[in-house]
Amino acid sequence: MASPDPPYDEPAYRSSALRAPRRPLVPLPGGPTEASGPVFGEDEVEPGDADLTCHHEGEPLGQRINVSGRLLDGDGRAVAGQLVEIWQANAAGRYAHEVDQHPAPLDPNFTGAGRCLTGPDGSYRFVTIKPGAYPWRNHPNAWRPAHIHFSVFGRAFTERLVTQMYFPGDPLLAHDPIYLSVRDEQARERLVSSFDWQTTEEEWALGYRFDVVLGGHLATPVEGLR
Repeated sequence: MASPDPPYDEPAYRSSALRAPRRPLVPLPGGPTEASGPVFGEDEVEPGDADLTCHHEGEPLGQRINVSGRLLDGDGRAVAGQLVEIWQANAAGRYAHEVDQHPAPLDPNFTGAGRCLTGPDGSYRFVTIKPGAYPWRNHPNAWRPAHIHFSVFGRAFTERLVTQMYFPGDPLLAHDPIYLSVRDEQARERLVSSFDWQTTEEEWALGYRFDVVLGGHLATPVEGLR
């Protein structure tokens, strides 16, 4: 079965040419590290870490959203107690990072990073702000669609997935080389969240659902930055 992941060298995604390996990858034998699951002390991950809107003196600007879903293995079983991390741009499309210098405003009330542990049923939930699109100079008039980066761990350290969650109906998806680097259309669609009435809160936040699958024929593709 073909991998749903994008190739290492994708010509339309220009910087991948500088990162792609020139020789075949060398598989390494597994050992105790690969066989044992990651351990994250529950005292190190606080409940407030999953709310990206509450760590500053004021409210961040933008549309508040709830992002939730489940972490599953390739057989559809819940992966409980595992770390899910997200990071994103603010509502104006700018990251709170020194490398990002494009002329959009920073939000002093939004840092753009959060984390949580999955529940017994593999569930996770974040409160955040819908990120804005931003220019990225890959090609003329290049804009990245709104997206949230995800990093998740499975039952072992080798089961780590870094990917991106997109939003339904975004017109920029059809023009984005990173999204389109996932060649299989059905696999690409698994990177797009769905609007969720069940987690939409009246006068507070819209809800989006994004399940992450580690392996199997319904695996969530990795992001283009590999």
